Amino acid sequence: MPISEFDLIRRWFTRPVQRAVLGVGDDCALLAPTPGMQLAVSSDLLIEGRHFISTVPSERLGHKALAVNLSDLAACGAKPVAFTLALAMPRIDEVFLDGFSRGMYALADEHQIELVGGDTTAGPLAIGITVIGEVPPGAALRRDAARVGDDIWISHPAGAGLGDARLALEVFRGTLRLGAQAFERTRARMEMPTPRVALGLSLRGVAHAAIDLSDGLLGDLGHVLRASAAGARINVDAMPRSADLGAQSPATQTLCLLAGGDDYELLFTAKQQARDTVRAAAAAAGCAATCIGAIEQTPGLRVVNAQGASVDTSMLAAFDHFSA
Repeated sequence: MPISEFDLIRRWFTRPVQRAVLGVGDDCALLAPTPGMQLAVSSDLLIEGRHFISTVPSERLGHKALAVNLSDLAACGAKPVAFTLALAMPRIDEVFLDGFSRGMYALADEHQIELVGGDTTAGPLAIGITVIGEVPPGAALRRDAARVGDDIWISHPAGAGLGDARLALEVFRGTLRLGAQAFERTRARMEMPTPRVALGLSLRGVAHAAIDLSDGLLGDLGHVLRASAAGARINVDAMPRSADLGAQSPATQTLCLLAGGDDYELLFTAKQQARDTVRAAAAAAGCAATCIGAIEQTPGLRVVNAQGASVDTSMLAAFDHFSA
C-alpha cells in the first residue's frame, strides 16, 4: 500500500512531546514560554540546486537544514526551544527520509529541542524550518548595536577558520581541485556546519552587535555596519584559515574568506577591554575566536592586509538569492 502524507508524518516526524504542551498532529502546536522571557523566531528555506546539491547525503541535509536556523538563534544570543518543518519533495523516498530525519533529530537532541509541527507536500525538493528560542528582555544580540572602537571578532573551529565551505563549492563547480582528504574535510564544513549556540549564549552582556556568517563576511558585516550607522576596518591577513585553504592562491583565499558564504560562524563586536572574556567564552563553547578589525566612525568598510595596504574587494560580492 502506498505511503500517504499522514503516514509520512507519523513515521518520520512524530515523537512524544518533551516541553511542548501539544506537538505534532493538531492544527497548531502549543508552547508555554518561560515566564519573563522574549521569544526569538527565525525561518530559513533551502531549495535544491540553490542551497544544496542533489548529491548531498540526506543525513547531512537534515543536519544542515536545522543548523542554519540554530545559527540565527546563536547570533541573537537566544536559547533554542522548538522548531517546525515544512517539507516539499517530488515523491515519498523512504531512504531519503530515514537519513534526513536521523540527521535532523541528532542535532535537535544535541540542543534539547523538539519538532512541534509543520507541513508536507509534493513538489520540487524544498525544506523550510522555523526555530523558536528564548532570550531575556534586553539581552538579545542585535545587528544595530556596534559601537565605535569595538573589536570585530569571528568565531571558528580551533586550528581552522572561514572559507572552507566555499572552497568545497569551487571543487563542485570544477574551478579547482583538492586531494580526496582535503575535499572531504572542506565538504564536511559546507554540509555539516556547527551552529555556535553555546557561544551566542555566553556573549550575552559581552558582545554588542552580532550576526551569523551565511552569505559571506563582506555582505554580513555590511549589514551590521548599515544597521549600526558605523564603518569598519578589517585585516584580511588576520583572518584564520585552514591548512587546506592556506595552500590555495592568494586570490582564492581572499575570495573564500571574504565572500565565501555557508560558514555559519558568528561575527560580533565587543569593547577592547573584553578580549580575555571573549576568548574564554569561545574556549568554553568548544571553538575559537579571532579579532580581525575594529568598528570606526567613518562610514564604509575598509579591507587591508598585514602591511596596512588596501585590498581590492570590488569584484567580490555577497551571496544574493536573486542574483544571476
